[in-house]
Amino acid sequence: MARQKINLKSKAEIEIMKEAGKIMADVLKLLGDKVAPGVYGDEIEEFAIKQIKKYGVVSSFKDYQICKEGVPFPSAVCFSVNDEIVHGFPFGKEIKEGDIVSIDFGIKYNGFHADSAITVGAGKISKTAEELISVTRESLYQGIKEVKIGNRMGDIGFAIQDYAEKNGFSVVRDLVGHGVGRSIHEPPEVPNFGKKGEGMKLCAGMTFAIEPMINVGNYHINCDNEDQWTIRTEDGKLSAHFEHTVAVTSEGCIVLTELK
Repeated sequence: MARQKINLKSKAEIEIMKEAGKIMADVLKLLGDKVAPGVYGDEIEEFAIKQIKKYGVVSSFKDYQICKEGVPFPSAVCFSVNDEIVHGFPFGKEIKEGDIVSIDFGIKYNGFHADSAITVGAGKISKTAEELISVTRESLYQGIKEVKIGNRMGDIGFAIQDYAEKNGFSVVRDLVGHGVGRSIHEPPEVPNFGKKGEGMKLCAGMTFAIEPMINVGNYHINCDNEDQWTIRTEDGKLSAHFEHTVAVTSEGCIVLTELK
């Protein structure tokens, strides 16, 4: 496998990313609070755009294009419901009682990006959905505990996978976390599964997004061929998604997108 070129960040650059992360956390909390039965994804998208203008930042996602031939991503938020794992569109979706909604949001501030995601239940949700959300959130923090100089990517992935699978859920394999910095997606890849002691060694100045995507059923996925973006569970069962952007420093791990 080709060696990944990692863009290490200075302390000053990490401070800028911390400022971006604070804005990111504040806005994402407000977006999550709007999830309720009867609300449309369009309303959440419109609110996100208002917040982008309010803070004078730029959307990391809107018009993002993987390749020249692909369809640019059409919205500021990724809005994925129930069996949609990631990259869902918000348009025309009415939230129903019992739905679970994953909101993934990214911004660019002073030249640097921040990226974070949450999954929220609408009204009264099933016990399985509650457990899925709780386990996915906690699996993220289990991974974050392994972010320290000298550890390896496999330590992060193992912690996430071990926690999720011990609680009866599966970890998506075909989608991974990623480096974050002057680009919203940059090296390294950050898998949510792995073996202790394997993978790239962590060093000071690395900044990346850890984002477990956890399923009730198996870990296989399907991509919507029509919109070219929405990723669903193959078996139609529920999926949840949580994400934080973190920095590796000599003082330890800094969670840049955590609500303070």
